[in-house]
Amino acid sequence: MASDADSRREIHDLWVAGTEEPDWLKSATDEGAQEILPESQDPAAAIQLGITVDNDYVDSSDVVQEQRQILNMGPQHPSTHGVLRLHLELEGETIRRVKPIIGYLHTGMEKTAETLSYMQGSTNVTRMDYLSPFHNELAFSLAVEQLLVVDIPARAQAIRVLMTELNRISSHLLWVATQGMDIGAVSLMLFGWQEREYCLEFFEKVTGLRMNHNFIRPGGVAADMHDGWEDDVEDLLVKIPLGIERYENMLSESPIFLDRTQGVGVITPEECRQYGVTGPIARASGIDHDLRKVFPYSGIEQYDFDIPIGKHGDVYDRYVVRMEEMRQSLRIVSQVLNTMPAGDYRTEDRKVTPPPRKRIDESMEALIHHFKLFTEGFRVPAGEAYQSVESPRGHLGVYLVSQGGARPWRLHVRAPSFAAVQAMPVMMTDTLIADLVATLASTDPVLGDVDR
Repeated sequence: MASDADSRREIHDLWVAGTEEPDWLKSATDEGAQEILPESQDPAAAIQLGITVDNDYVDSSDVVQEQRQILNMGPQHPSTHGVLRLHLELEGETIRRVKPIIGYLHTGMEKTAETLSYMQGSTNVTRMDYLSPFHNELAFSLAVEQLLVVDIPARAQAIRVLMTELNRISSHLLWVATQGMDIGAVSLMLFGWQEREYCLEFFEKVTGLRMNHNFIRPGGVAADMHDGWEDDVEDLLVKIPLGIERYENMLSESPIFLDRTQGVGVITPEECRQYGVTGPIARASGIDHDLRKVFPYSGIEQYDFDIPIGKHGDVYDRYVVRMEEMRQSLRIVSQVLNTMPAGDYRTEDRKVTPPPRKRIDESMEALIHHFKLFTEGFRVPAGEAYQSVESPRGHLGVYLVSQGGARPWRLHVRAPSFAAVQAMPVMMTDTLIADLVATLASTDPVLGDVDR
């Protein structure tokens, strides 16, 4: 005779907590247990079980059911560039539906920001897109400075431009290395790390760290440039172009690379606008949009550089755009090197900037001011601000709300990787499964940028 527990188990498609205990123990153990109902009673059960893909982007409804199969790719997969899961519906070797599934990182950085002072905020946001930490710090600092209404010295702005453009190069170098490896050019991964290492060594000299720098802060930057930084930048301006030329010699005329990238993962300009896709992906589709030109920040409008544009919106054009963007960033870096202004590297506003070290030794008031600034932080006038910068992945925006305290009331980030991930069904639907990895790599997502 079936027990009550057996009867309860039969109505569920999955074993769930709280269904096997005897009745006398059940009330003490199944509190809060979540039960998955049968598919007939709960349409979402099929999605949770992974036997159907519910993405709303469908380009073809004529699927041969005998050839239909469901495939889960990730979240632990080397070519997903992080903990990204793709839920795929295949018809033979053709992808019919794609559902990107995110949320595996659980960082909660936007909520964490509400518990940190504005001085600590850069330490938090620099970890979001960990391949372009300077851009995260810059967007956050500019948003805070909007509310503070402080003037940033010209030298601090030039240092910000120098570091963010070198960061764009290091991010693109890592991208070209992983893109090559993902489609079989394994040696490119080794070469790509080499030039990127030159950039990271320079970052370490300037900030003391190779990543998560907390260098660009509200009010300026953490420290002035080190002695001999000009020689280091000149060295980068010689080494990196040689590396870019070497990568192009390896890839641009390779018939395998061309076959695997041209006409693959196409997205049109209209689809980019519909899904909020920006950065190199949008520019490769022919959209002439770069925040450094249309909404310049940190004085970047005083430097000459071009915006490379593609035509076909495929993986190959994204490669061409990023390679040219590295050259344009080097142009900016060269101009910053030749025009670096003298002066302070942070604002003189004592509400934001701590007193000089020598002054702390001489004045009790300065010592107290320094102590309160680093324990309580500075207060930001009530209001809201939005600031965006052009990160290596596109439009990176920070929306900040202050109620007049030393901590943000709300912080929200507009992440370019999030838009790129949500547009993956457009680029992948009705393409071959063999092209999926090339398309995924070309979007260059950073999952820390997606799960905030």
